[in-house]
Amino acid sequence: MSVTIYHNPDCGTSRNTLAMIRQSGVEPVVIEYLKTPPSRDTLKVLISAMGIPVRALLREKGTPYKELSLADPKWTDDELLDFMMAHPILINRPIVVTAKGTRLCRPSEAVIDLLDNPPGRFVKEDGEVVEAR
Repeated sequence: MSVTIYHNPDCGTSRNTLAMIRQSGVEPVVIEYLKTPPSRDTLKVLISAMGIPVRALLREKGTPYKELSLADPKWTDDELLDFMMAHPILINRPIVVTAKGTRLCRPSEAVIDLLDNPPGRFVKEDGEVVEAR
């Protein structure tokens, strides 16, 4: 199975998601999106594949979200994409792409449904135990 993860190694949720993918027996393509941001077109494809509004991909915590007044509904989807292109930290993560679908994996166990052989039991960095069904 081919798996791609848009990853931020400084994010615990992203690290847990990556570890679950690897525990499933797959070595994914890891794109550190802060170093190599997706193109605007790629971002639009990912958003469409996830079936979410552009606004739903915005990350607030630890970003310039508040300073840029991005909560204001006046911003169009194209303008929000412009902000994400200018400030990739605004892109929420991790995004995982597999043949089974594309998903923003928050919480990290959201990746389970995207994997052919999900780990039966996984212990997150904070000690929380995740049991795949």
